[in-house]
Amino acid sequence: MRSRIAALLSAATVTLGVALAVPTSTAVATVRCSGCAVDPARADTRAEGFVVSEAQFNQMFPNRNSFYTYSGLTAALGAYPEFANTGSDTVRRQEAAAFLANVSHETGGLVYVVEQNTANYPHYCDATQPYGCPAGQAAYYGRGPLQLSWNFNYKAAGDALGIDLLHNPSLVEQDAAVAWKTALWYWNTQTGPGTMTPHQAMVTGAGFGETIRSINGSLECNGGNPGQVQSRINSYQRFVQILGTAPGGNLSC
Repeated sequence: MRSRIAALLSAATVTLGVALAVPTSTAVATVRCSGCAVDPARADTRAEGFVVSEAQFNQMFPNRNSFYTYSGLTAALGAYPEFANTGSDTVRRQEAAAFLANVSHETGGLVYVVEQNTANYPHYCDATQPYGCPAGQAAYYGRGPLQLSWNFNYKAAGDALGIDLLHNPSLVEQDAAVAWKTALWYWNTQTGPGTMTPHQAMVTGAGFGETIRSINGSLECNGGNPGQVQSRINSYQRFVQILGTAPGGNLSC
């Protein structure tokens, strides 16, 4: 796996772009976050209408860590009801495949939950922020499907989701629904080094390549790392096939 170049991004941007992580124990305890769970009825409604079935999810991720549950993903969908629920059936399937393809790349096929290089952990505390790093200088390392990192990103994601991730960043590696919510937060609201959110890229027809740009474009796009780009594209093409649709155009960045 390639090395992360940890650039200090704006407070609204997640530092993404690698699967630098190790699998947590499959026996990890799930800590439920009271007050932050999606309403069960709403979650069930989204699960029933979600374009990815549990069987398809398992087909996409045959070696996944047991932490990354399908039920955790569907429980998180209510936080961003527009995700994979906008436009035609084809567009909805393409967006779900695009999201999961990028997640697969970042986590080695949903195997990795936390960042691997522990030497990086103390680097993700921006002490210039007025709220500091109340959970500890080394507490804001990469976690979850899109490897949320930095204290300002934990705060921004937590504020948006109504979860105090600044003080409790470990929730992202302990609660599957919270982990999926942080990835959906980035996907639906952040542009990263791109010009649009990944959600916008897929529903407007800008194409899968623009999701790569928004997630890790500064390192991978414009010839920066064509092998990594192709890896993402390969996963996307495989996933749209599983979902029974076409990939569309503009696959690369």
